[in-house]
Amino acid sequence: MSPSGRLPHAFTTPGSSSFVDFLAQHAPDLLPGRRPPLPVGEVPVPHATTIVALTFDGGVVMAGDRRATMGSQIASRDIEKVFPADDYSAVGIAGTAGLAVEVVRLFQLELEHYEKIEGTLLSLDGKANRLSTMIRGNLGLALQGLAVVPLFAGYDLDRGAGRIFSYDVTGGRYEEHQHHSVGSGSVFARGSLKKLWQPGLDAAAAVRVAVEALVDAADDDSATGGPDRSRKIWPVVATVTAAGYLRVGQEALGEVVAQVAADRDAQHARARRDGEDPR
Repeated sequence: MSPSGRLPHAFTTPGSSSFVDFLAQHAPDLLPGRRPPLPVGEVPVPHATTIVALTFDGGVVMAGDRRATMGSQIASRDIEKVFPADDYSAVGIAGTAGLAVEVVRLFQLELEHYEKIEGTLLSLDGKANRLSTMIRGNLGLALQGLAVVPLFAGYDLDRGAGRIFSYDVTGGRYEEHQHHSVGSGSVFARGSLKKLWQPGLDAAAAVRVAVEALVDAADDDSATGGPDRSRKIWPVVATVTAAGYLRVGQEALGEVVAQVAADRDAQHARARRDGEDPR
């Protein structure tokens, strides 16, 4: 801010619709990937883990567990890893938690800035490409072990369907079909999604599948936290449809968690009765 109270000239000069490009020109030190290198050696920082996404008739569901780990310790039991990117898309974070949240906030601002400058929403492919560019800019920190690997999903207004995009640490962008998962428990979540996903799911059934996939991941991955019934800590679950981004309420999630737990208790009881291994 100038002494006169006016915005600096850079803020009033027409230019790119990309807020990231604006920062790169006028305040590059504010970009996550432009931070000075860290000391050599492992830095103990919290890491976020498993995110799942799956399509259903009319949209897409994204869900994330609530655990963050720091080495062998639980750093947080109620971290949030799924966020609205804008009205018609969601982004979930895996990797270095603090840096990932910063990238998400910058991505949200990037999409909002574009909408204000251009007067229209960026296409879903355009949003996915912008996120890819941002991740590529973080490659230097990723090589130091501070990687951010998001999962992006949204409702494509042009196609009238939900779509899912995954990334690697170099910014590579890949469209996934039907379902996908990232994070330390992703291999177990993907196995669950392959068995439970089917064409024609509605939103409620897709939410149930997402919760079950996270429960399966938590069953085999120590870094993934399952639903905590004693503390009433449920996964963060959101749907994105033509009506926009909607986070599933705590009461509704509690009912889904109770149904999943009851079905699994009954399954284990049958296995014990039949003399089988309940695992």
